[in-house]
Amino acid sequence: MTTQITVAGTTPYDVVVGQDLLTEDVLGPLVGPPGTSVLVIHPAALAGTAKKVPDVLPGRRVLLEQVPDAEEAKTAQVAASCWQVLGRSGFTRSDTVVGLGGGATTDLAGFVAASWLRGVAVVQVPTTLLGMVDAAVGGKTGINTAEGKNLVGAFHPPAGVVCDLATLATLPQADLVAGLAEVVKCGFIADPVILDLVADAGATDPSSPVLRELVGRAVQVKADVVGQDLRESYLREILNYGHTFGHAIEQVESYRWRHGEAVSVGMVYVAELARLAGLVDDALVDRHRQLLTSLGLPTTYRDDRWDQLLVAMRRDKKARGSLLRFVVLEALARPVRLEGPDPALLAAAYAKVTAT
Repeated sequence: MTTQITVAGTTPYDVVVGQDLLTEDVLGPLVGPPGTSVLVIHPAALAGTAKKVPDVLPGRRVLLEQVPDAEEAKTAQVAASCWQVLGRSGFTRSDTVVGLGGGATTDLAGFVAASWLRGVAVVQVPTTLLGMVDAAVGGKTGINTAEGKNLVGAFHPPAGVVCDLATLATLPQADLVAGLAEVVKCGFIADPVILDLVADAGATDPSSPVLRELVGRAVQVKADVVGQDLRESYLREILNYGHTFGHAIEQVESYRWRHGEAVSVGMVYVAELARLAGLVDDALVDRHRQLLTSLGLPTTYRDDRWDQLLVAMRRDKKARGSLLRFVVLEALARPVRLEGPDPALLAAAYAKVTAT
């Protein structure tokens, strides 16, 4: 069974979710006709999968570019190396970049495509749960700098996204669980059915219909938002639920934490912040902790990093000058923005996530 979700907007595209989708029938129409040049950007762990791509794209010139794993791929130096390959190989605006890998790889590939000749097509083939439900969908691309995560980037919608659930079979369980944090986020901000489904044992089984439905629902939540607001002018900010604090953790920890683990703590932080601000009750905060803990995700953080976290949060893309802005809930599936909360409130919420 295959699910197809259309992301609307000025340049609409489809997200295909299913099993064993790395075929000519699926990839061919997305990358372009025979004669098209294709650069497949991939990490070392997927070298074997990447080598199979030329076989399913007959008539195209397929080049493979191996990049570092995870966040180490998202640097200006790695992007420049990819640009060099494109330049030496004579890639034109009718050619295509493919991002094969996790969220970091698809972020990088999207940015390389967005910046080469001011924009060439990119097809995203996420191979992690996080990539499928978050990074590869929505057209946000970027790389990191020493000052923070995703501070350099571009909005560049893909030509299509192929979520082949079969690629999750070899994903380490810890990475699969971390990806579920982004799925849970979609449940809290828009689709509570997700919160019931994610408690099912099949939620962590790549071959289960439960996980396929979870991926489809999470992608639909993102598609509904992105179709209305590509450039994060207002509505799209709700997709950053838990991310302001989560990105700060990632930066303070030098990206040693998995993204989903940091976002998990970040969701608990903003839930506590909303409770302290009088927006939600104890039950909704408790539901955050119980659900995330049941998945094996962290809900607490160390108590000696507040000053560093605060500096990192002030660099957040939602910040306006010195004004910090957070996405919080006023009820289940009712996200709102909390602007310029009292510093004492911020510190109190931090105390709640550092208590053990």
